[in-house]
Amino acid sequence: MPTFLNIERHSPENCPMFNEKNRKVMTECNDKFDGLAKKYGVKMIGSWAVPNEHLSFSVFEAPSLEAATKLVMEPVFMALGSFETCEIKAAFSGEELTKMMPKIK
Repeated sequence: MPTFLNIERHSPENCPMFNEKNRKVMTECNDKFDGLAKKYGVKMIGSWAVPNEHLSFSVFEAPSLEAATKLVMEPVFMALGSFETCEIKAAFSGEELTKMMPKIK
């Protein structure tokens, strides 16, 4: 199953740690993630935050880019767009990259 990297950023004034409105939005997203992920066949591998940079990363597997996109287009996740930017990138293991490389003769 393809692996995806999700990168999220927000400004200090929009940080859910200190902004109550945004904290509610983030909490709702977290509460609904498992059910919506199951709906689209998405499996969370892990997530990490760099608090002093207002930056977070998550890694997940999804059956396709379309499934990953449909998940983040759910209204509860679209609400994050009011205070965060989000990038989703396809990611490949070293083993997968090796298989993609042309054979050198």
